[in-house]
Amino acid sequence: MPELRQDPATREWVVIATERAKRPDEFARSEKKEEVPEYDPGCPFCPGNESMTPPEIWARRGGGGEPDGPGWTIRVVPNKFAALTPDAELNREEEHGFFRRMNGFGSHEVVVESPRHNVNFCSQPDAKAEEIVLAFRERYLALEKDKRYRLVTIFRNRGREAGTSLEHPHSQILATPIVPQHIRQRLEEATRYYDNHGRCVFCDMIEREREEADRVVMDEDGFLVFAPFGARVPFEIYIMPHDHHATFGEIPEPEARQFARVLRRILSRLNRSVNDPPYNLVVRTAPFSDRGEDFYHWHVKIVPRLTTAAGFELGTGVYINVAVPEETAAFLRSVRP
Repeated sequence: MPELRQDPATREWVVIATERAKRPDEFARSEKKEEVPEYDPGCPFCPGNESMTPPEIWARRGGGGEPDGPGWTIRVVPNKFAALTPDAELNREEEHGFFRRMNGFGSHEVVVESPRHNVNFCSQPDAKAEEIVLAFRERYLALEKDKRYRLVTIFRNRGREAGTSLEHPHSQILATPIVPQHIRQRLEEATRYYDNHGRCVFCDMIEREREEADRVVMDEDGFLVFAPFGARVPFEIYIMPHDHHATFGEIPEPEARQFARVLRRILSRLNRSVNDPPYNLVVRTAPFSDRGEDFYHWHVKIVPRLTTAAGFELGTGVYINVAVPEETAAFLRSVRP
């Protein structure tokens, strides 16, 4: 019999379609991936092609080298096809007292994670994963200093189905002068829970998940990795730090390094269990103004693209998940990274 479940943090409902649920191993992708070269002469992110991107914002170079030239190990550049631009004037207008508009002001950066064209985040050593996450933290803290921005969103798209157009390993960082409505709703639900219970809903979620344990995949290095009770899609994963911080920018460097190692391991388990699925990864963090607050708790959401939303989801806003979270968690636990 199908089951309706509610996410305690967002109060969103999902349908766990137990009567048509697949076994976790049935989600493994059978298609053979094309072999990707270590260097692609036409790729703007490969070393030697730095002139194909806008001038770099930040980079780490191990053995020297000039800015916007080879020799880097990680590089941050403006997105050439940016959703928002810092060159726009920050304004706010209303038309006929009803329609509201602003210029497309914001920052849209690309983190080129490696000089190698064909590496996967999870296949790299812990030290490299740490370098990438520390770059996220570095850029987050830099953007936080600009008082025109209110929120930074860090995300990673892996695979064509997840929206990526370039094979070269990269992530993106978006700073906006607004807090989008769906994020406001999450903040409001977290605030309501805190007002009602005097505790952070995410801290309580960590405690409950650790007690029940059947949805936990990993619990190490100060982070809990689990399939959420109200998972909307198969193999959806949350990563939550044990220590409470409302914003990603509050984590100290040692914790950022721990997070990098945990992230690499869970992506490795996901890769091995369902054959390198396409996925979207998002760092969910409170706006800058909520730094230090007790009601919110930054975390990471990983959404594999193994199924397709259709009319039911569009019409109701309720997702149908054809995998049972407890079963996918058990399957991921059995896979060694």
